[in-house]
Amino acid sequence: MLNLRCFIGALCAALSWGACCVVAAQVPVAETSSTASTQTSVAAPAAPTAAAARAPQPNKGDTAWMMVSTLLVVLMTVPGLALFYGGLVRSKNVLSVLMQVMVSFSLIVVLWLIYGYSLAFTEGNAFVGGTSRLFGRGLFDNLSGSFANAATFSKGVVIPEIVFMAFQATFAGITCALIVGAFAERMKFSAVLIFMVIWFTFSYLPIAHMVWFWPGPDAYTDARLVDGLNATAGKIWQWGALDFAGGTVVHINAGVAGLVGAYLVGKRVGYGKEAFPPHSLTLTMVGASLLWVGWFGFNAGSALEANGTAGLAFINTLLATAAAVMSWTLVEWWLKGKPSMLGAASGAVAGLVAITPAAGNVGLMGALALGIVVGPLCLWGVSGLKRRLKADDALDVFGVHALGGIFGALATGMFNSPNLGGPGHVVDWVTATVIKPADYSIATQFIAQAKGVGLTIVWTAVVAFIAYKIADRLVGLRVSDDEQREGLDIVAHGESAYSR
Repeated sequence: MLNLRCFIGALCAALSWGACCVVAAQVPVAETSSTASTQTSVAAPAAPTAAAARAPQPNKGDTAWMMVSTLLVVLMTVPGLALFYGGLVRSKNVLSVLMQVMVSFSLIVVLWLIYGYSLAFTEGNAFVGGTSRLFGRGLFDNLSGSFANAATFSKGVVIPEIVFMAFQATFAGITCALIVGAFAERMKFSAVLIFMVIWFTFSYLPIAHMVWFWPGPDAYTDARLVDGLNATAGKIWQWGALDFAGGTVVHINAGVAGLVGAYLVGKRVGYGKEAFPPHSLTLTMVGASLLWVGWFGFNAGSALEANGTAGLAFINTLLATAAAVMSWTLVEWWLKGKPSMLGAASGAVAGLVAITPAAGNVGLMGALALGIVVGPLCLWGVSGLKRRLKADDALDVFGVHALGGIFGALATGMFNSPNLGGPGHVVDWVTATVIKPADYSIATQFIAQAKGVGLTIVWTAVVAFIAYKIADRLVGLRVSDDEQREGLDIVAHGESAYSR
């Protein structure tokens, strides 16, 4: 109890200190952005210089689309993921899952401002970013009223960096919330929060930096600069791996961490001896539907512009998900004799996961193929593979998110090929030249994807193991057997989802 009180007190003190530092960090200073992925606007409003006058300005349509996309990702998490998970657990644990999702998301959003964004999306080294954006410093100059701008994927096109920061905050939040499903119904709430802080800091932020940080297209002005600029990018980006919206950063990262947690927290009381049916498939279906709606912001928003690539990601998200629903449902129907609502909802999530790294990187038929294959694959993941792993992954975080993410990331290496209907990718950012079909090597891209997947699996597994062990030493990981039987709603929160 003393450790728990110390932790809560330290957390409150840290948040209070952070709030004071946020205010102090807004004191304007003369600077140019030290982050290679952003271009800071420093034009004086009264007498702009010629260079400032030529600086690209955000398009209102792109900015509006990114704000809507950010809102859609929030919808994915609270209420989407919360309801999806909440319906899958027993009625005595509904509020505990809703609470873990909402509070984890909120905790990460706060940490994102304090240090998360800076360590993920500023220039540092190949594995983690720097400190130039701690506490949001440099995003907004309150004296001049000017906002820093962030690069997109088109030369001369920018969006307000503060909008990009908000968009990425929701990615970090939902990734941590996804892990909750693996150890649902038996982990202490205090241990969940301790784990989230450690894992977010040492797994999510480095992986996000390694996959997504790069200098931005406008930095590539001369061929002589290319090698030096590439060296400032994240390690997995340097390898050439493609991840449009988070197959590695979000789904593999969270899924593997969840599996580690399922092993270390241990199985639920009665697991394997009694059935644990979902208490409300109605809530699960509503949650899955909200996930699907919100995922359009997740995937299409990752284009960072309201353009054709966003449109491609949008339709691919629709196609792959629908195909996965159908393939999961039909295979389950064939194997079990009846199609289930749980299966259809799970198929939707599997399709959404698989298309995430591929959304803007594959053509329409590629998206359809991904959806058709991932449905049966994840059906096996939550049944046959789960039995072999012998882990109580309560809500199948590994079987759907990790397995679907691995498949989607690897398949991106194949279906990105222009020879298979994909858009290819830029190979020369100085001239914005896209690779020619004749020069595309599926084997080379597949290897790059596999390297990114492998590093992500190992990194998150090691960090998760350490994070769970620290939480266990501080407060203990799991509630007692008697508390599990009573239910976490009453034990942890003193509330009940339904009147008895």
